[in-house]
Amino acid sequence: MASHPKTFLTPEEYLAAERKAETKSEYWNGETFAMVGASRKHNLIATNLLRELSQQLKGRPCEIYPSDMRVKVPATGLYTYPDVIVVCGEPRFEDDNEDVLLNPTLLVEITSPSTEHHDRGGKFQDYRSIESFVEYLLVDEDGCWIEQFTKLEDGSWLLTNITAPEAIVQLLSIPCQLALREIYDKVPL
Repeated sequence: MASHPKTFLTPEEYLAAERKAETKSEYWNGETFAMVGASRKHNLIATNLLRELSQQLKGRPCEIYPSDMRVKVPATGLYTYPDVIVVCGEPRFEDDNEDVLLNPTLLVEITSPSTEHHDRGGKFQDYRSIESFVEYLLVDEDGCWIEQFTKLEDGSWLLTNITAPEAIVQLLSIPCQLALREIYDKVPL
């Protein structure tokens, strides 16, 4: 059985194909990586986050996007779909299609056993190169646990672990508050 060589795409080829595709793929270093469907718990958490943030950001100069908005990391060429994105101020896009955001303020990834290592490691490292990016939440889909990374003035990142079901996450980048009981509402843990 002959092996097939990998096909490498330019960013332009990726975007042209992705904009026509029925499924989503991330792009990095010329390769595409298919994204699988999300679990029930993942979807409940994402919906809860979007609901809570949308209510608090109403009338403020911030926009919130679900996981269908692509984010590009210009320094590394990564194109990815964070689970929740908030941009404050004027959003900047890669082109007139307005489907590739360049300047997120807050990014949220809902972690599962299969994504946790990448979300915490390489993806977070790439995200940190985005100048506008100042806050990152990793939300565990299997337990009441949030890791909050906040960029400090000196460029370092402060990690706060939030695990108490009655706890409130204080988002400094947008200022909003997220109660863990609301984030995990109806999520079977």
